[in-house]
Amino acid sequence: MNTLIFSSSEDLSQAAHILRAGGLVAVPTETVYGLAANAFDSQAVTHIFKAKGRPNDNPLIIHIASLHMLEDLVTEISPVAKQLIDAFWPGPLTLIFKASPKVPKAVTCGLDTVAIRFPSHPVIKELIKASGLPLAAPSANTSGKPSPTNARRVIEDLEGKIEAIIDGGECEVGLESTVVDTTCLPPTILRPGGITLEMLKEILPDVTVDPAILNSLKINELPKAPGMKYTHYSPNAEVIIIEGELNKVIPRMQHLCLEAQKAGKRVGILATDETKALFKADVILSVGTMSQLSTIAAHLFETLRHFDDEKVDIIYSLSFPKSGMGGAIMNRLEKSAGHHIIKV
Repeated sequence: MNTLIFSSSEDLSQAAHILRAGGLVAVPTETVYGLAANAFDSQAVTHIFKAKGRPNDNPLIIHIASLHMLEDLVTEISPVAKQLIDAFWPGPLTLIFKASPKVPKAVTCGLDTVAIRFPSHPVIKELIKASGLPLAAPSANTSGKPSPTNARRVIEDLEGKIEAIIDGGECEVGLESTVVDTTCLPPTILRPGGITLEMLKEILPDVTVDPAILNSLKINELPKAPGMKYTHYSPNAEVIIIEGELNKVIPRMQHLCLEAQKAGKRVGILATDETKALFKADVILSVGTMSQLSTIAAHLFETLRHFDDEKVDIIYSLSFPKSGMGGAIMNRLEKSAGHHIIKV
């Protein structure tokens, strides 16, 4: 298949036509790049799973560009959902609703609920409006790899497997959306993201966090939202997180690095602007500054992919505070490490 590459400044009518014809288009959002298909076309949705190599029990998020599009997708909008819509849409927040019978099982993976997001990025909003379709769109990468935050990484994973890619530059948030289940009481965070727990509590003080965020689901459990069950965000190299006070973490990481190098391994260090100069390793990459966790969120996935470019065998990573945006950062980093954490 010849994959077309469009600029985000181009007329999106051709990309919209591809979607209406049942094709797949990778498109930028404010979080990460998404792999979009007509949410009402079961066959097109099935092609998403095939292109990504995605497990078929991992539900998809439907993206909309106006609130009236909810009418065909959900059976009701609860008061809780209405509060969150008013506060955070458009933006990096996905809400779980009871699904309308019109939503294909291919999207929900057999669940009676559906995940929906109203993104703020102008390109995906324009594409939804141009196509006249709600778009089912998981991250536009090979399943299990770090999600793409630029078109180059989408091309690496999906060129020749999908009809088109829209190059919209770098994504601003860099981590997938927060997911909140509004069908239960109290409302429950199923995946942390750019809308933090603290921000949600300002609107809904009783919001809680699903235990599966910290512990993987069992084999026979169905995930209610993407990212809850399977290994995610993993580079080719093994990732190990070193957690503790910085004055203990740095010498421990340096010791582990030297031991790995003695064993013939090419070693990467995931550091910050503040700590990069303190390490010696084959590859040392800063993911951002501790004084502004949003920079770390924005660069995390690209940094993990950069380690693959450098062909390292093992990555030792700093840990980050779990408050605010740090909760989403550590959720992704721990999954990329398979929860392999050394505490010092």
